[in-house]
Amino acid sequence: QVQLVESGGGLVQSGGSLRLSCAASGYALDNHAIGWFRQVPGKEREGIICISSISYSNKIYVYENAIEGPFTITSDSAKNTVYLQMNNLRPEDTAAYYCARRLRCSSSEDYYGDWGQGTQVTVSS
Repeated sequence: QVQLVESGGGLVQSGGSLRLSCAASGYALDNHAIGWFRQVPGKEREGIICISSISYSNKIYVYENAIEGPFTITSDSAKNTVYLQMNNLRPEDTAAYYCARRLRCSSSEDYYGDWGQGTQVTVSS
């Protein structure tokens, strides 16, 4: 059974950092892409960044221009876990963050079949 579990969210002051984890089980992380999405109440879930599988050289796609630079995504095959390092956080980064898997990266949530439960990130000003 495929399972994705996010962790690492919390409350942080503006300018601070958090590292989110997406721990995968039930399949080998190397075979699928992992995308990170975020959602604020009343808005659609939006894709922000994705890391491809090893088959696609772990290529990284950034879908949200505002995060390019402060946010980085890495994959640890030994731990079957993908990390989202978020630096220089701003209040507008406050959202529920989700990871999801798909064979190839896409910015659209419609193409991802397996999702984690989400982890809340709150950035205070």
